Amino acid sequence: MSTQGFDRAVVIGQIGDLFRSHGYEGTSLARITATTGLGKGSLYNAFPKGKAGMAEEVLNSIDTWSTNSFFLPLETADDPIEAVIGMFDAVRTYLECGDRICLVGAFAIDDTRDNFAELIRRYFLRWRDSLTNCLTRAGLKPAHATTLAEETIASVQGNLILARAMADTETFMHGLARQEARLTTLMRARQRAG
Repeated sequence: MSTQGFDRAVVIGQIGDLFRSHGYEGTSLARITATTGLGKGSLYNAFPKGKAGMAEEVLNSIDTWSTNSFFLPLETADDPIEAVIGMFDAVRTYLECGDRICLVGAFAIDDTRDNFAELIRRYFLRWRDSLTNCLTRAGLKPAHATTLAEETIASVQGNLILARAMADTETFMHGLARQEARLTTLMRARQRAG
């Protein structure tokens, strides 16, 4: 397949799936060409920075999806509780109810982090700050909201690791449900307290 007329979003998705399955180091150019159908020359024409450039584009596509799916709603929604519920729904969808790894999280915990530290840091900061903003708008004190946001992200990532280790997606789903209930209960209590 030539680069002419190929669907860049599809190719980036395919490359992202390879990184999820084989890690950054384990994703060879041969695997990428076999999966995408693009030859080496076409890949380097489309991605002049090579595999590192491909990974950057994958991480940027995840960031764009997350921004549209839950960062912006957390930052701007009129109903903060609905925004938090929407965040958990988006996380469930994206991570396929615990059956798909979080590539940003996976890159953050191995040696790949050093190659993409700023992209990874920016992603998790945006998530934390968006959720903090939402919880603050719901009436929680800023320091408490930041702590809850950090605990929520850690819970999502930790539940995902546990579910994958145990080959039990219900572990992930139950963990998310507990954290969602915790946040929404606190937010509703703040609303009632006025």
